[in-house]
Amino acid sequence: MIRFEQVGKRYPNGHVGLHELSFQVRHGEFLFVTGHSGAGKSTLLRLLLAMERPTSGRLLLAGQDLSSITTAQIPFLRRQIGVVFQNHQLLFDRSVFDNVALPLRILGLGKDEIARRTLIALERVSLQDKVEGFPSDLSTGQQQRVGIARAVVHQPALLLADEPTGNLDPRLAAEIMGVFEDINRLGTTVLIASHDLALIARMRHRLLTLQRGRLISDGEAA
Repeated sequence: MIRFEQVGKRYPNGHVGLHELSFQVRHGEFLFVTGHSGAGKSTLLRLLLAMERPTSGRLLLAGQDLSSITTAQIPFLRRQIGVVFQNHQLLFDRSVFDNVALPLRILGLGKDEIARRTLIALERVSLQDKVEGFPSDLSTGQQQRVGIARAVVHQPALLLADEPTGNLDPRLAAEIMGVFEDINRLGTTVLIASHDLALIARMRHRLLTLQRGRLISDGEAA
């Protein structure tokens, strides 16, 4: 699914975000990326989304070379990816259903197909009874579940999450991680950037640790 081959990222101001990063991720794998602030987690995610380009090396996503992808190809690439943010980024003037359905409307799907997929996505995160509610009516944990449903409603091959439990207490954080595991069991590759080492250790999935843009360890969390 993902292959980093000696990928480097240097910014115009001279800051090096990643140093010759090399690793592979299999289809259907679940892994974490961790490291202190400035370690390179956000740079890694932005490269996978083609928001930025590598300055050296080769980056492949589902066989597509992101080092040479054209601007016109980027929207098609992103249809394969779902993204979950720390702060949900929900539209509070729209219903839960409309928040989750938004990516499908952008894709131009028909009304019936949008309804079918949206209801399936909400059922996956146990919010099928909140369809007509609004984000302001939900708890913080439920709002994050809406964000996850929106990220997977278009059935992406890869799900990226950037500190998805950063604003949650330990109980809710574990609950949300359980939702990610459920999605992964259905075949979606899941990559989560997180600094919550205690939670990561309990889940016992593969863990990549970055330090100042370098990969310093790759193995199961301990």
